[in-house]
Amino acid sequence: MTFLQPYVLLGLPLVLAPILIHLLNRLRHRPKPWAAMRFLLSATRSSTAHTKLRQFLLLACRVLAVAALILFLARPLAGGWVGWALSPAPDAIVILLDRSASMETRASGISKRQQAIQMLTQAAREFEETSHLVLIDSATRAPQEIARASSLAQLPVTGPTDTAADLPAMLRAAFDWLVENRAGASEIWIASDNQRSNWMPEDARWKSILAQFGGLSQKVRFRLLELNQPPEANASISIQELVRRPLGAASELQVVLDVARNRNAPASLPVTLTLDGSRSETEVALDGPALRWRRRIDLGAHREGGWGSFSLPADANERDNSTYFVYGPDTPMQALTVSAEKEEARALRYAGAARGNEPAQWVSNLEFSKAVLDGVSLLIWQAPLPDAADAQRVQSFAAEGGVVIFFPPGHADGRRFNGAGWGDTQASAEPEGFRIVRWNEDEGPLARSDEHFSLPLSQTSFARRQAITGPKNVMAAFEDGAAFLTRQSAGMGEVYFCAARPQSDWSSLGEGPVLVPMVQRLLLAGGRRLQQVSTVNCGELSATDQQRQWVSVDSIAPRDIRWQAGVYRSDSRLIAVNRPPAEDDTEMIDSDEARKLFGGLPVQTWQERSFGAGRFQGEIWRLFAFAMFMLLIAEGFLILPPARPRADAARPASKTSRRQEQRA
Repeated sequence: MTFLQPYVLLGLPLVLAPILIHLLNRLRHRPKPWAAMRFLLSATRSSTAHTKLRQFLLLACRVLAVAALILFLARPLAGGWVGWALSPAPDAIVILLDRSASMETRASGISKRQQAIQMLTQAAREFEETSHLVLIDSATRAPQEIARASSLAQLPVTGPTDTAADLPAMLRAAFDWLVENRAGASEIWIASDNQRSNWMPEDARWKSILAQFGGLSQKVRFRLLELNQPPEANASISIQELVRRPLGAASELQVVLDVARNRNAPASLPVTLTLDGSRSETEVALDGPALRWRRRIDLGAHREGGWGSFSLPADANERDNSTYFVYGPDTPMQALTVSAEKEEARALRYAGAARGNEPAQWVSNLEFSKAVLDGVSLLIWQAPLPDAADAQRVQSFAAEGGVVIFFPPGHADGRRFNGAGWGDTQASAEPEGFRIVRWNEDEGPLARSDEHFSLPLSQTSFARRQAITGPKNVMAAFEDGAAFLTRQSAGMGEVYFCAARPQSDWSSLGEGPVLVPMVQRLLLAGGRRLQQVSTVNCGELSATDQQRQWVSVDSIAPRDIRWQAGVYRSDSRLIAVNRPPAEDDTEMIDSDEARKLFGGLPVQTWQERSFGAGRFQGEIWRLFAFAMFMLLIAEGFLILPPARPRADAARPASKTSRRQEQRA
């Protein structure tokens, strides 16, 4: 037996309190010899044994009640038949199995997914004949009935994947199955590593889903399996940004990678680069748990596209040891500037100049519907936000991989694009204007240069700005916290909002040291739209792409593009599939936070502190609570005073009654 709150057991010495109180109470009355009391003592000596037994039982009830209270507060867990004996067999058991990439982390030589399957198999074996066993995995989220618990390990839907898990969506699938199959009393077993990005405790779906569970006529109980063994040493690598950049007659790839570890000691990791089948190795020194690494890959005169990967040595989780990329051919990039007047967009047109230093094309916002977007990778918009058909066209442009950046129209605009919009225009009350104090220098359009120099944003002055409203990912902010540059994802592309214009009455952006590198980086980033390559997260392949025939490029072993990361080819198209970035998030939710998510619904936790025990553990605190109440009731009966003799029984007989008795 183990306990969820073992520190409460420190209060076990309190069980001696009733005994001490009893002994102190007896010391209050010291016996004094008195000759007149001898007759009374001899009369009560016959009931002494009964009194001692009663006092002993009373003392035992009090001691055991205190002990039961302490054990109840410590929340004991019992495994095996003891834990299950307190719960009747449900009509259905729905198993929610987390198959995300983080579940492949090993502890004591076995992955968390394998450990969960072994424990689920052993626990479910006792219910094969009495309950319907249903499995819902995190990758497919399709219910599958299981005849035998022993088959869990052999099922394809319990194997490893490079996907992420969505616990609210899995609970929705479990609810739908219970309703469609009209199941009776049921239990839902959740086997997960409690990764916060998979549980999404702040998601609004939790409230609605649990409200629907609470509205079911049948009883539904939840059991949470916690895999809380500390993981072995592990490192992960992921690509944050990749751009192909022309260098005269040659070109290069600029890559930004994140390398992270679950250890703090300094170390050197060998990173293997595979580029179109050729391998090379580089040592990367880490002083702490994480490193943002910028790497330049010389492509020389190679004009075509290709693929590659970065890999780390094998460790506790091989699923996060590789990250894949594809790059398209050396394609000229073009920008299109949209504004009400051509002259007011002059600075933006020159900042978006492509090869040959030709200014970017210009079109009026009223004539945008007729503009040709072939060969365009960046859309620069300085006008009221598009609406209707124009908005749909811009949205499609971004979804195809293009980049859109909006500059202020100069007046309040009630329109919205991708949820964001423009607020009021603000003028600075200080002569030096608004100042930018923080921005993302690791990746994005405001990152450091190749020589590791920062862009002079802090020296750029802003006399006017326009507020950015709606949801936003802030890439740069003013001193008062207002956003200067925001970014949003839109399909395979990105949408940016910039709070200031490059005109002289707005800011000094038009001078170029910030505006030109920022726009040029966006121009290159939008090249995804012009190339027959793309990168997606594992498990998020579009329905159209799922209909295509894909062949693994980086491995001779067969792979399923839906669940396995890697590089795939379909005809002339290349695609890189990587684990979702959320799988590299090591933040977990503890058992108390997980239980609180279920509100008032019955939920129990199975903790496996030692895998050698090989059993689930169920909370049995209700047993001790019941025992405490029964002991207190028994103590109440024992302290009741003895019944008094009836008054007529103690009254002496009258003379009349004695005469009647003599006559009889």
